[in-house]
Amino acid sequence: MNTPPPPLDDDPNAWLAQRDALRHLHREVLDEPVPANLLAAAGAGGGPRRADAPWLRWGGMAAAVLIAFGAGWIANSQWLRATGNSARLARAVPAAQEFVHAATVAHAVYTPEKRHPVEVAAAEQQHLLQWLSRRLDRPLRLPDLSAQGYTLVGGRLLPGSQGPRAQFMFEGAGGERVTLYLGSLDGAAASGSDETAFRFATEGPVPSFYWVDRGFGYALAGALPRDALLALATAVYRQLESTGG
Repeated sequence: MNTPPPPLDDDPNAWLAQRDALRHLHREVLDEPVPANLLAAAGAGGGPRRADAPWLRWGGMAAAVLIAFGAGWIANSQWLRATGNSARLARAVPAAQEFVHAATVAHAVYTPEKRHPVEVAAAEQQHLLQWLSRRLDRPLRLPDLSAQGYTLVGGRLLPGSQGPRAQFMFEGAGGERVTLYLGSLDGAAASGSDETAFRFATEGPVPSFYWVDRGFGYALAGALPRDALLALATAVYRQLESTGG
């Protein structure tokens, strides 16, 4: 939330100084002659009211100054709000890009491995989950992709720009592999009412679908057609959402 400008203190001198500054700023307006139509309107009520013309003039000029000052204040507030939102967006976009790029690079590095694709194999699934949950400081869950034709190979711990991250690897019947990469993202990248929406990325070595849920990022990467990768990402999301993972 944007903080409004601080109010003036109760010192009368501060108010006088502000008044003099406004008068100096709009001196050319105060010195301008009163338009003829305003003079005519002021005199329409009769002769006795003509003596009030100077007061009308100064009152009108003061109102113009106040309107100009108020408009400037509102415009400044709107500008601060817009630039604040832009700054938050600028911080969020590089964080998400870094996360997705790291996920696809880790996929490209480890999926070709035959003997050591993972640190902890699927045979030690319970140990794998406990270890990575402790390191990421969050209880992790493993999706079951057997209905989609993929079995768990295992997982590993990886470094990230905002702390440790984890990678789980799955393999299809034809030997194709997909990886689920996950880890914390900062508040800027995780903010927004549509944070759980899937986003498709093709900037890295392989395509991926990624999303952010409660400050945690997920990226499913693999050299698959977009529709096939989306189906897997949807299955992962639904299972993790149903178990609170």
